[in-house]
Amino acid sequence: MTNVKKVVLAYSGGLDTSVIVRWLIETYGCEVIAFVADVGQKEELEGLEEKAINTGAGKIYIEDLQEEFVKDFVFPALRANAVYEGRYLLGTSLARPLIAKKQIEIARKEGADAVCHGATGKGNDQVRFEMTYMALEPDIKIISPWKDDRWTLNSREAMIDYAEKYDIPITITKKKPYSEDRNLLHISHEGGILEDTWVEAPEEIFVMTVSPENAPDVATYVEIDFEKGNPVAVDGKKIHPAMLLDQMNDLAGANGVGRIDMVENRFVGMKSRGVYETPGGTVLWTAHRALESITMDREVMFMRDSLIPKYAQLVYNGFWYSPEMEIMQKMIDETQKNVTGTVRMKLYKGNCIVVGRKSPHSLYSEDFATFNSDEVYNQKDAIGFIRLNALRMRIRAMLNK
Repeated sequence: MTNVKKVVLAYSGGLDTSVIVRWLIETYGCEVIAFVADVGQKEELEGLEEKAINTGAGKIYIEDLQEEFVKDFVFPALRANAVYEGRYLLGTSLARPLIAKKQIEIARKEGADAVCHGATGKGNDQVRFEMTYMALEPDIKIISPWKDDRWTLNSREAMIDYAEKYDIPITITKKKPYSEDRNLLHISHEGGILEDTWVEAPEEIFVMTVSPENAPDVATYVEIDFEKGNPVAVDGKKIHPAMLLDQMNDLAGANGVGRIDMVENRFVGMKSRGVYETPGGTVLWTAHRALESITMDREVMFMRDSLIPKYAQLVYNGFWYSPEMEIMQKMIDETQKNVTGTVRMKLYKGNCIVVGRKSPHSLYSEDFATFNSDEVYNQKDAIGFIRLNALRMRIRAMLNK
């Protein structure tokens, strides 16, 4: 691809993409358009425009995608109760297809003939970016420096040296080589001493949460309203999706909620340790599940739950724009029509506890469930119910005698 004239780079201002701006210019002699997706990085966005231009980018786009991110990516995953390998709420995984989608839109607008990302050839992000590029613009040229024969900066140390050579400002150092990715749903921490799975993550790396030990000694109560599986209000006040998640992050983070330390299976085949902070998401996922417990039919819930591992796997592996994902989302959304109501949560020193739930569509009946005397349930009906369900096991036992 030596004839590339203009490339749109997914730019974060971190070590990799800061170095890649200069590398693209040197290697391809092309114009570089930097694209920054604002998905809730907060102060990390400060100074990026000046930095990108000073590093060599001809133009920079900074697009506020926070509302779209939460409404069209986070909330659909919440409706699915999507959790990867039982713990990871897919913070990075959900943001990548949105970033790549917008990157393609800018490439069309600018008449660019290529797009570029800074993901390595070992990780999941390379798949998420490139699968989205191909799904939305199948003929676009894709530059992935870490898989390019001309790329010689195959370590963080080498990139740090390269950045110093060209006076490219970076925050990462050889003593603190952590890789972080932040958005409205979470922040991830990888690399450095975290590559030793026996070493506890140092307190200094955490950004969105206080340690449970330093959280308040008094619990925080919060009520969350849902409509058709989507959170719409906090303590009775309706809020737009991005602001709602941001507010939940503040509440949960202040109470030490949402830290996860796990070793996960990457799509490419290796295991990787990630330390995640997902404060608001942890509360919303827990509350959503609690509301479903009183509004969803048992067999519908069983069927939907059977889809959770596959849904999470598709998101994690970069298949957001696949036909199977489209069909699965429609099926899941059908199960959410009556998931409307309110959940009361108690946040205390890292714990996220459901203490109340109510809904106009509740299937819970105190008349049937009570341990006190009732007039609506004949307990003798259970005799035949149990005998019929045990029949096949009785027959086997009799044959084995």
